[in-house]
Amino acid sequence: DSRLAVDLLNPTLENEKRQHKLKRLVQSPDSYFMDVKCSGCFNITVVFSNSQSVVTCTGCSTVLCQPTGGRARLTEGCSFRKKIN
Repeated sequence: DSRLAVDLLNPTLENEKRQHKLKRLVQSPDSYFMDVKCSGCFNITVVFSNSQSVVTCTGCSTVLCQPTGGRARLTEGCSFRKKIN
């Protein structure tokens, strides 16, 4: 019997998420945009998940996130939510 144990044309969503971004059936990035709420003035700023520069709040100019090697590190007390589109 030469059938495969897994369906390569219809992979599960969990299996797709686990694979490398270039090895998926349809290539898609792991990065995303997010709404970050400032802990001081509750102003919402859009921030890229892999931001390479320090992002400050437009209202009170406090630092919202700092860049690391890959993902940006959010400041403690800041809440965020992924943008859908």
